[in-house]
Amino acid sequence: MFGADRRYTRTRTGSFGGAVISESEAAVVTQSEEKQAHEEPVALAVSVSDFSALEERIRRAVLLVKREREARALADARAAELETHASQAGTRQLEIEARAAQAEAQVHEQSALVEQLKGELNALRAERDQVRERVERLLKQLDALEL
Repeated sequence: MFGADRRYTRTRTGSFGGAVISESEAAVVTQSEEKQAHEEPVALAVSVSDFSALEERIRRAVLLVKREREARALADARAAELETHASQAGTRQLEIEARAAQAEAQVHEQSALVEQLKGELNALRAERDQVRERVERLLKQLDALEL
């Protein structure tokens, strides 16, 4: 099987396929290597078309990579922008919460003041009613004296 596909050669001096072979060395050349040596012009013609196809594929791959890099750069920029907005929104949220807490504290302080003022108002109304009653008694006494 292998013996049919291979040809053994031995040379004393010289070169075989660009390599120098000494007297004691043997080179093995397969039939497929011999066919390739005879078919090189055809392979070059195919190689040119293959090379053009490869070149086109590489050009498309480069364009694809370029587009993907641009898309990634845009996505990274958008992500950074969104992170900035989120950070600003978080800062605003904290400011709003602080202002709300401050307003609640003011409401609590003012509610105590309102309660105090309500108590004073009730006391003043009661005092007014007492003064009115006294004035009415005094007027009745004056009316009783004048008759």
